This record gives sequence, C-alpha cells and structure tokens, in this order.
Amino acid sequence: MADIGAYLKKHTEALVKDVGIEAACEITGKSKATLGRYYSDNPEHSDRFMPVDAVARLENAASYPHVTSALADLKNITLSYDERNSTGTRTGGVNSDVIALSQRFAMLMTEYQAAIEDGIITVNEAKRLLKETSLLQQVLIEMKLHLEEESVS
Repeated sequence: MADIGAYLKKHTEALVKDVGIEAACEITGKSKATLGRYYSDNPEHSDRFMPVDAVARLENAASYPHVTSALADLKNITLSYDERNSTGTRTGGVNSDVIALSQRFAMLMTEYQAAIEDGIITVNEAKRLLKETSLLQQVLIEMKLHLEEESVS
C-alpha cells in the first residue's frame, strides 16, 4: 500500500503544479500547507490524500488528469477523452501528431540517455523521465482523438 500511496502523491503533486499552487488554493479552498500535505512524502503525512472532489475540481482546470490517470494506471485501465467533454477544438491533425510524437519521443530518449550515463537513475532523473513519459502519453491521446475524428467523417 505504501507504493500506491507514494505513486498517488507524486501525481497529486504534478496536478497541483500543473494548475499552479495559488490557483489550486483558490479552486479547492485549501491552504498551501494543506495542499502540500496531500503530496508530502514525510511519514507524518503518509495517510493524507487529497479528497476526490478537490481532485475533480483541479483536474477540470489542469492540462491533464494526473490523478485520474494514475488511478487508471494502477488498475491497468486505459483512459480515452470523449469529445462531449471537450471545451475547445483541437488543432492540427494526425500528421502534426506524428511529428509531435517523434519530437516527444526524442526528448524522452535524450532524458533517458542522460539518466543512464553514469549507470544510476537518480530521483530527479526519474522525475524528468516520468514527466517526458506523461507528455508523450498526452501526444498519443491527441493522436488517438484525431484518428477517431477522421474515422467518423
């Protein structure tokens, strides 16, 4: 259970940072200290997690559903965006997605090469790899949406 907790806390931190700490405080009605406790890895806060309603509010304002995605990952579930919940129109198409995909993959490989250079992947290097992996996942989701749009037309 400790591994799951740490995993969720890391994604909670990513969610708060995505929205911005000040905006997250305003959206949730929580203080900076309270939000910090939700993703703190200190043993005294190991049993504190962000309430699901606060997660939902923050993910509505975020660029990516970090915590929902983490929960889906834990159950080996794949998420897919539905255009009924989309607030804006997507730009580009499959061609631009392929270009973005190869650029993002190159960034991931660059981070990976730098991380394994000394044979040890540090915590900070792992965080950068995780960030690049999440960004790569977002590009794949956009590509999937464009392909779904084209298959309906």
